[in-house]
Parts: sequence; C-alpha cells; structure tokens
Amino acid sequence: MFVRRRHAVAAVLAVALLTTGCGSPASSPTPEPTATAPSPTDSDTAAFAAAEATYRAYVDALNAVDLSDPTTFEPVYALTTGEMRDETTATFSEMRDQGWRVEGESTVRSLSLSGATPETVELSVCLDVHEVLVRDSAGSPVTSNGRSPVQTLTITVALDSGRGLIHRIAPRDNGPAC
Repeated sequence: MFVRRRHAVAAVLAVALLTTGCGSPASSPTPEPTATAPSPTDSDTAAFAAAEATYRAYVDALNAVDLSDPTTFEPVYALTTGEMRDETTATFSEMRDQGWRVEGESTVRSLSLSGATPETVELSVCLDVHEVLVRDSAGSPVTSNGRSPVQTLTITVALDSGRGLIHRIAPRDNGPAC
C-alpha cells in the first residue's frame, strides 16, 4: 500500500513538474487600494489571488527542478506544508535515487476558485500533460501510456498570515470541465 501511494504521489508530482510553458506567466498589474470597505466577494477575490500566486510560484519552482540536483528541490519544499512537504521530499528523493528524469512541458489550461475558508483555498486546475514523459535511469518511459493528456486537479492552498503554502494536490472528478 505504501509503495502504491508513493508511486501515485510520484505520478502526481511528475505530472506537476514543469507545469507551465517557457518563462513566467505575465503578471497582472497590482490593483490600487480603494477606500471602500471589503465585501465578502473582495475577500474571496483576495484569497483566490493569493492562492493563485502561490500555485504559480510552486509551478515556477517545479519548472526549475533538476532531479539530479537536490539543491533545486528546496524552492518547492519552501512552498509546501505538512504531508505534502513530506511526500514531496520522499518522492523527489526516490526519483533522484532511481535516476529518473522528466522531459517535456505541461501547461496550465485553466485555474479557477472552487472553494475558500479563512484558512484554505481550493483551486480547480486543468493541466495539459501530453508532452511530459518521465524516464527511468535506463531511458525507458515510466509514464503510463493510458494516462489522460489533461489532468483534472484540486489544489488546496493553506493560508497563514497572508502567506500561501501548497497543502494538497489531488485528482478531481467534478468541477469545471477541462
């Protein structure tokens, strides 16, 4: 069971590796503060913006990961928390120890708010992974031939004092279509 879970985590991380195209996404201008009192909608918008920024920073950190160089893992660890950090650490170590490498790029097709509490934000993500291939040390593909070219994911971002950390990445069955 533990090995199967580790392989599932490895698959999710491998799918998440290099999840945007080349370069960073264009950043939107920072909105000017207004004198009006925030409404619940403003609060949800701010929470979504913080969660999206966290996820995009996480993706940028994954883009920079070189499985043969453990120092490149640190920025990813800095953006995760709890079990997600523990699982990521174990998975990266396992992938490095086994000599795996990732080829190709994934692209975030869409990202939307699916829920928010004062402590967490859930994002619905559609991730195009058709170009991603994970290879073992012998160069043989580890990536399943039967996987969907677009992964539907739920990203849970924990908010703590205005700072977001990736708490969970999981496949999803409902929410926006991809």
